[in-house]
Amino acid sequence: MVFLLLLFFRGSPIMMWPKFTRLTTIVNLRTCHYGNLTTLRPHIRSVSQGSCYLDTRTHSIRPLCCRSPLLAGNTSITLTLGLQPRRTITTDRPSWYESVADSTPVFLTEQLLVSTQQMTGLPWWASIMCTTLALRTAITLPLGIYQSIIIAKVEALQKEIAVLARQLRFEISIRAKEKGWSEKACRFHFKKNLKRIVSELYVRDNCHPFKASLLIWVQLPMWVCFSLALRNLSLGMGHVPLGGALWFPDLTLPDSTWIMPVSLGLINLLITEIFALRQLDPSKFQKYVTNFIRGISLVMIPIAATVPSSMSLYWLSSSCVGLAHNLLLRSSHFRGICRIPPTRSDSETPYKDIAAAFVAKYIK
Repeated sequence: MVFLLLLFFRGSPIMMWPKFTRLTTIVNLRTCHYGNLTTLRPHIRSVSQGSCYLDTRTHSIRPLCCRSPLLAGNTSITLTLGLQPRRTITTDRPSWYESVADSTPVFLTEQLLVSTQQMTGLPWWASIMCTTLALRTAITLPLGIYQSIIIAKVEALQKEIAVLARQLRFEISIRAKEKGWSEKACRFHFKKNLKRIVSELYVRDNCHPFKASLLIWVQLPMWVCFSLALRNLSLGMGHVPLGGALWFPDLTLPDSTWIMPVSLGLINLLITEIFALRQLDPSKFQKYVTNFIRGISLVMIPIAATVPSSMSLYWLSSSCVGLAHNLLLRSSHFRGICRIPPTRSDSETPYKDIAAAFVAKYIK
């Protein structure tokens, strides 16, 4: 995940528009450096009612009535076309970042965001938040329920596995006396047969632990696609201080107040601590993973302060929805509705227990 964060520190594209007075096709020319060769890559974003021109005196773009897709409350009309993914016109191979940022999933995500905003008529900040809530509720919440079911089944098997392990150890000791096995051979046969028994139990109850990781394999690519799509939309058009709300009036600029970045870090830390409090007897590996996630949550603060506010808003909205889902999955009533098997950490008063655990760990 640390390497994925580097995706958002690349330079913004150089944008040039030809001057037209009616329907204007906006083309971004992105510079690509390969050794001593510099090439230009066109990226068709949208067709807008308006025109722009290049001021040769100041070497800057002067929009006449063109607006960014992330800007609401203007009279310009932005039409989304069924465009194919952008292709490079150079024979040189693009960099790995360009390949990801210009990939088909990211391009389709851009179209989804623009189409949703146009159909709902909401300002861009509200459209981003509503889209995040809808997708996470429709996709990641069912996967979170499925993950809880798998974890509960695996936890329920631990008692049976412990009983079978004792029986297997007894049988291995008897066979070792008959065959004259060494201690190393006994350990080998014990681990081999125990692994086979555990695998059979997982197949019987359909709860292989790998299935519990399905959530992250879906959520992480979705997070990357939405982040890159918002970055492309933010940097692909002119910067006009409109489209946001409150302290972030321009979604194409970073949050200079650091309110969203700091809030993002605090929400992520809160989610991490809720998971840590649920681990009754954490192993050393679980402790290392928890500390690593805490470090990532802190690193995300300065990163969120350097990217466009549209990305920070999406990250913050996604984390808030994730926190709400995590708390919802702690409810015994909701777990009963979803038919999640009971676990040792279940409680009739989960939220009071979380508050009490926080007070005992960080205040007293």
